[in-house]
Order: sequence, then structure tokens, then C-alpha cells
Amino acid sequence: MPARKISRRTFHAAAGALALTAASAGRVLGANERVQLGFIGVSNRGGQLLDAFTKLNDIQVTALCDVFEPSLEKAKQRFDGKTATFGDFRKLIESKDVDAVVVATPDHWHAIQTITACRNGKDVYCEKPLSITIREGRRMVEVARETKRVVQVGTHRRSSRLYAKLASDVLGGKIGKVTVSRCYRLNDMYPDGIGKAEPTEPPSTLNWDMWLGPRPARKFQATIHPYKFRWHDLYSSQMGNWGVHYLDAIRWLTGEEAPSAVVAVGGRYAIDDDRTIPDTLETIFEFASGRLAIFGQYEASQLPALTKGEVELRGTLGALYMSEKEYEIMPEKPGQFQNLKTNRSKAEKGQADDGDLTVQHARNFIDCVKSREKPNADVEIGHRSTTMSLLANIALATKMRLEWDAQKELVTNYPKANELLHYEYRKPWKLD
Repeated sequence: MPARKISRRTFHAAAGALALTAASAGRVLGANERVQLGFIGVSNRGGQLLDAFTKLNDIQVTALCDVFEPSLEKAKQRFDGKTATFGDFRKLIESKDVDAVVVATPDHWHAIQTITACRNGKDVYCEKPLSITIREGRRMVEVARETKRVVQVGTHRRSSRLYAKLASDVLGGKIGKVTVSRCYRLNDMYPDGIGKAEPTEPPSTLNWDMWLGPRPARKFQATIHPYKFRWHDLYSSQMGNWGVHYLDAIRWLTGEEAPSAVVAVGGRYAIDDDRTIPDTLETIFEFASGRLAIFGQYEASQLPALTKGEVELRGTLGALYMSEKEYEIMPEKPGQFQNLKTNRSKAEKGQADDGDLTVQHARNFIDCVKSREKPNADVEIGHRSTTMSLLANIALATKMRLEWDAQKELVTNYPKANELLHYEYRKPWKLD
């Protein structure tokens, strides 16, 4: 059979596709080669991640980016001023000296920066919550898969050997069927909260327009930046900041993908400050398998809400209380009308031997950058857990019990709620 002729147009199209594939693959790393990291956002959590990653001997921090010059300069001095610095994350991502990117910016930036990095052939460690809208999160998963990038989400309990053991125990029936799980964000911020501040012009050392990014233009407020953005729903929430950690652990230990319904109630009941999120919130998630998960955000009181630990799982044979460092199983006692000889869980305690989980999570990410395997908190895992937190915020905003189709990722009983699955970005930013 004669060879088929290839036209010049077909040849160039094929060559272009190969070049695109090569570019999206990024630099091929050897097992012992250092991974060159660029950090986008170096304040607060970004600084903590710098601490964690620099404990690894097979990484090199080659680039830093922040819109706040004092934070950028402080981080640069950690490396004797020799690391490249940028005020625009796109320049860092384009750098040939960066193999992977660590994103530790406010929540409303995560999607754009992660997607941009993936499309430029960079792997990504993205802090939690993965996104600030559910549609952003799904698009992040899609792009990560299209570009074959490794994307680790910063829910670092996923790298805990203790939590892995407990997940095996619970899924194996050690405490019976779990019908209720509980977790809380406790913080007594009464009476002043985050305080109040008048809108002003931004400091000369802050690129405020870039900080706002896809969100609407507004004047600077000292009760938004630095860090206090966590109490403003345009940029974050405590459901996303803290809830996602615990809800991710509950999903893992109970084997759940997503809730079938969610209801949330709460408000600003005690604190008069500039926040736009509640100081008191209770969210209940219902699962089709027959269980509830409860997250409470109590910021006007921080006395313990659980007997111990940070997460409680109540099973038919016993209750499990766990934290990053330890756990305890308390046996159930037969109740009304029940046979006293009925089997129950045995009392049990244990300690973690993981060390710093953020370091372990960073280690897992770097290992996967080299092996090309999925990390412990793969982007799909992070998206499903972040979705729970974002659904809670939507339920609170609509004041409705929302029924959720996890496959279509749509609210089925109140279609108007689906308008809150995303928002229109401020130009020129796009969700590509």
C-alpha cells in the first residue's frame, strides 16, 4: 500500500500539536533532581508553606510573588535576596526557572492562578479552600486533567498516617454505622471582632487593584487586608477556611463523595464589626447513605463543643474523637430496650507519629511532581470537600434547605440557588 502524502498544512498542524503537548508536559524531572518552586502569596499561610517546603532537601525556591511589597521583601530576605521576585503572578508562572507553583493567595484568586499555571505546564500546590465558587472548582479539575498536571490541595490531614488508619478502622466498621459527625470553628472574637475601618486609598506598597482581581473595584479597607479578608464573603469565609479541613476528614473517614442536602442558619448575633459573614453559624449536611455532618462556626464563644479532639464521629457501637495528634474511641452503652450483651466498640487511644503534617503534605506533592502520580489531596478530592463549604454558604444566603445533585453539580429543588454557583468576573479576568 503506498504511503499517504502529508500536506504542508497537516504537517504544521501536527508539529504545533506536538509542541503544545511538550510545553504542557513541563520539564521532566529525575528522581533525585531538585524541583524549582515559585510561591504566589508569601504572607501568613504563604510564609508557613515556605517554612514547610524549605525543610525538604530536593526543592529550590526560585521565584516569589506578592502584591504587597513588604511581604515580598521579607520573604526574599530569607534567601539572601537571590530569589527572583514578581508583583504579577503571570510573570512568575511564565518563568522557565519554575517547575511547580505554590498558590497561597486569598480564595478568590485560586482558580485563575491554578488554571494559568496548569496551562503553562506547571504543577500546583493550591491552598484550601480550592476555590471560591463551585464552578471554579470543577473547571480547575477539568484543566488539571486536560493538561495532565499534578494539583495538590492544602487539606494537609490527607497526608496523616493517623487519619489514614482511622479511615480504615471506621470504614471497616470499628465504631458501627456513623450516623452523626460534628466539627467546629471556635473563637471568642466578642466584642470587637475584626474591628471597623473607613474606606481609604491603599498603601503605596500595595497593588490593591491586583489584590481585588476578578472581584468588583472598591476602596481599600484595613479590615480586609492583610488577612482579615477571611471575614468577607467576596474573598473567603470561615466555612471555607476552617470547615473544609474538618469536612474533608469526615468525607474521608465515612467514604462519602458529597451530601444530598444542606441547610444553614446563622447571622451576626453578637459582634458589630466590618465582617460580612456570620459570627454564629450552624450547618447540617445530609447524606443519601443515612448520616448527618454538622459544622458550627461559633465566633462569640470558644469554650469546647466536643468532649475532646477536633472532629467527632458518632457510630452505633462507639464514638471516635480525633485531632492531628491523637484519637480516642469511647464505647457506646446499650440504651433503652437494648440487650446489655450487645457488642460495642472497645475503648482505645492512640497518638500520631507524623510530625508536621504540612511538611508531610509538601513531601507528598514533591514526590508526585516527580512520579506523576495523583497526590493525597488530589484536585478532585479538594473540589468535593470545598463544594460542601460553598454549598453551606449558598444555603445560608438563600435561607433554604438545598437538595444537591453531586453528579450534575446543581441544586435541584431551588433553581435560583444555582445562580450562586459562580459570578461574573471583573474584566479582564476570565475562567479559561
